Amino acid sequence: MTSALKIEWHDGGHEPQCKPNPAFPAGIDVDASNGAAVTCQTDLPHPAKRCGVYIVRCGVCGASVGLTTAGRPDDPRSVKVACKSMVRA
Repeated sequence: MTSALKIEWHDGGHEPQCKPNPAFPAGIDVDASNGAAVTCQTDLPHPAKRCGVYIVRCGVCGASVGLTTAGRPDDPRSVKVACKSMVRA
């Protein structure tokens, strides 16, 4: 499946101040889909350059999510997002 997700990284301008979580030496796969049946998923540049935030937006349905980074091994490495047009209340 081709992902419609676009990734922007916004630099926070500083280096991490804390040690990485040793439970996630290869990063974290973030599931922000809340169990939705229709999703998009994409890999993220890992690790991030330093502290900042990834803004991930779907070019089809407009769904978006923000993920903080610290420039460490425990940064997010992928994200799954629910399709906003398919979510029903």
